[in-house]
Amino acid sequence: MNKSPQQLDEQLCYLKLRFMEHHYRDLAATAAKDNWSPQEYFAQLIQGETMLRWDNSIQRRISMARFPVVKTLEQFEWNWPEKINQAQVKHLFQLDFIANKANAILLAGVGLGKTHLASAIGYEACLRGHSVLFATAVDVINTLSAAQATGQLKNGLKKYLKPSMLILDELGYLPIDKRGADLLFQVISGRYENGALVITSNRAYKDWPKIFNNDATLTSAILDRLLHHADTIVIEGKSYRMKEQVEI
Repeated sequence: MNKSPQQLDEQLCYLKLRFMEHHYRDLAATAAKDNWSPQEYFAQLIQGETMLRWDNSIQRRISMARFPVVKTLEQFEWNWPEKINQAQVKHLFQLDFIANKANAILLAGVGLGKTHLASAIGYEACLRGHSVLFATAVDVINTLSAAQATGQLKNGLKKYLKPSMLILDELGYLPIDKRGADLLFQVISGRYENGALVITSNRAYKDWPKIFNNDATLTSAILDRLLHHADTIVIEGKSYRMKEQVEI
């Protein structure tokens, strides 16, 4: 039975076939002009629909990741840090550690691009179909503390355990009390061998007890889980944000 254009539009809209809805007429005209077979015409419609859905899924993943700013590896200025292992960093962007449910830890002082690189790794993961969540350590603690206060800690933890990759930014910038340290331990422990974790910190490992309320036992347990399957990238140099003052 022949369908009117209006009926086709309504049915394609109902089925949420957005590409087909907006392009089947133009492609039909091209098919007639270039003598496409019915199979070729249908293949073009399916390819367009698939690409549109893939692009939309990428945008959803980027939105759900909650990056403060979208960054890419191409934007990173390699010549500024005094010490950085480019090969090691670029290897991370192959994203093998996600499949291995391993960790990447970026240690550097302020203004050396560790958050940039962590965000860029997360962005690349979104492009390749992985779920990502970006959060600062303080935000994680505050969110879980609020959930714990209302008896919803189990549900609150799911937010940080579910994504394929969790980026935990700025660990060590602010002091953490015992409750906050315990909550972060639950996140790290819950993701151990279950999901990839990217951490940025301005503290060397020897100073991590100071991060976790001077609790050497808890710090040891955290490092044991983090470093079992992990790449550590150390970046050294002066803050990029002070570049203009340094050059004067």
